[in-house]
Amino acid sequence: MNNDSRRARPVVLGQNQYGKAENRVVKITRDGDTHHIKDLNVSVALSGDLDDVHYSGSNANCLPTDTTKNTCFAFAKEHGIESAEQYGIHLARHFVDSQPSIHRARIRIEEYAWERITASDGNSQFIGADEVKHSFVRKGQETRVAQITYDGQNFEVLSGLKDLTVMNSTNSEFWGYIKDKYTTLKEDYDRILATSLSTWWRHNWTSDEQRMPNWEKSYEQAKKHILQAFVETYSLSLQQTLYQMGTRVLNNRGEIDEIRFSAPNKHHFRQDLSFCGLENEAKDGAVYYAADRPYGLIEATILREGTEARIPVDMTNL
Repeated sequence: MNNDSRRARPVVLGQNQYGKAENRVVKITRDGDTHHIKDLNVSVALSGDLDDVHYSGSNANCLPTDTTKNTCFAFAKEHGIESAEQYGIHLARHFVDSQPSIHRARIRIEEYAWERITASDGNSQFIGADEVKHSFVRKGQETRVAQITYDGQNFEVLSGLKDLTVMNSTNSEFWGYIKDKYTTLKEDYDRILATSLSTWWRHNWTSDEQRMPNWEKSYEQAKKHILQAFVETYSLSLQQTLYQMGTRVLNNRGEIDEIRFSAPNKHHFRQDLSFCGLENEAKDGAVYYAADRPYGLIEATILREGTEARIPVDMTNL
């Protein structure tokens, strides 16, 4: 085939979407003197009858991204932010149901948690108040995430977290693996297992005809079961631990049908101290060096039998 015939092939528009990304929405709710914070990073992606804006530059069917930004802030005030999921459901429904040209909305949210700072016993003598209820410190554990997609008929609600770093300092082994001429890793029967979890789970709630989950409770319970399974699994591989965490969530949370993990193995290797005549065995309390990179990256989806895997595999991986 020559270059002329290749150029003669028609060119068509493929998948496309647009919106305003990373709107930093912070909502303060005042309950008397007690304040509450919802701190979100909200990204909107819309798709629909938008061919003409690409082909000819016609914006007749295009809701400006600046309008989507304004809507994010206005909805936080008009409807409040009960949870990241509920807020995202309100936004997704609005964009699709109010605009004939928009057929699908995806709202992706990161939530940053804050906890209340407890004042000292003598605070009243300094500020004239019995109790401080409006001061907070940013939590340093995980970032909560949510993604809500709506096509005019059905919702898909994904919840999850990222950057939740966990460690077991024992009760982990790794041995019996394939060995070839390139293998240098020694088998280990008492190792540190550490990872920084990124995970999404899919709820089976899809429409207002169903009873809506309590999104806040669902998140806290899913996280609890992930952590408890991590603690209680004697691990022969990180893969085994991920499967146990996912199984624990699905067995205890009926509103969740699927969960996907991405887990970089935060390697801790025992430092060789033989150069100075010191043994460095795990049973005696070893010294390790924490390897930054490269690292093993373990990923898995766990789902209920008979359900379809719908969480994209590239939502959590590199």
